[in-house]
Amino acid sequence: MAGQCFPVPRLEGVSQEQFMEHLYPQRKPLVLEGIDLGTCTSKWTVDYLSQIGGRREVKIHVAAVAQMDFISKNFVYRTLPFGKLVQRASEEKHKEFFISEDEKYYLRSLGEDPRKDVADIRKQFPLLEGDIKFPKFFKEEQFFSSVFRISSPGLQLWTHYDVMDNFLIQVTGKKRVVLFSPRDAQYLYLSALWFHNVVSEEFGVGVNVFWKHLPSECYDKTDTYGNKDPTAASRAAQILDRALKTLAELPEEYRDFYARRMVLHIQDKAYSKNFE
Repeated sequence: MAGQCFPVPRLEGVSQEQFMEHLYPQRKPLVLEGIDLGTCTSKWTVDYLSQIGGRREVKIHVAAVAQMDFISKNFVYRTLPFGKLVQRASEEKHKEFFISEDEKYYLRSLGEDPRKDVADIRKQFPLLEGDIKFPKFFKEEQFFSSVFRISSPGLQLWTHYDVMDNFLIQVTGKKRVVLFSPRDAQYLYLSALWFHNVVSEEFGVGVNVFWKHLPSECYDKTDTYGNKDPTAASRAAQILDRALKTLAELPEEYRDFYARRMVLHIQDKAYSKNFE
């Protein structure tokens, strides 16, 4: 039921076989503990990352408040050398700043050319590649991207959903993640999949690994961020928009009646009976 809160299961020592055969088919969130992530969990300190990342320029979100809002765009885009970003993001107060001394920073790494290339930490930050191991829970040919994420303490990312399946590998720091079931979509003013809201309780460094759960042809080939809806869903939305424009030609009482029939038809034909 909408409004109820349940803890996400936390499992330790899950093997690839257990994950693929018993857990993944359930299509529900999990916290996996005790996974070998490599030496990054001990090496990725502020000083180490600042030194290794160096002067590579990165595009970042800068916000004067902790709650970033994608609708009102209450943030600005700025560029900093990676090492300087890490230093600033780890601070509560800044001697150097763009907006205010307590501004917040958020990095979502990009490909070399974001219009054509996906983010991949192994390509954009090759000196860090040897430090981190990705969980081998999907086939290599399914890999889509690995996104470097760095957040200031207290930063809250807007509520959103991911189109592709993914692991959030939280290497350092703590994040609080609130997830909403796809069945709660009608209450969130958006549509589809597992919505989530993320708060960085501490300075945090993580890598998001995305992979293609659906066949490659189901995704938009021009999508380098991995956030466009599957092509069939986009086509269906366009068809629905045309249908609603057609309904607008009718008087209000007819429009209301036939719109309700359409909703019932969608519920009968499209909603999953097995998803709980």
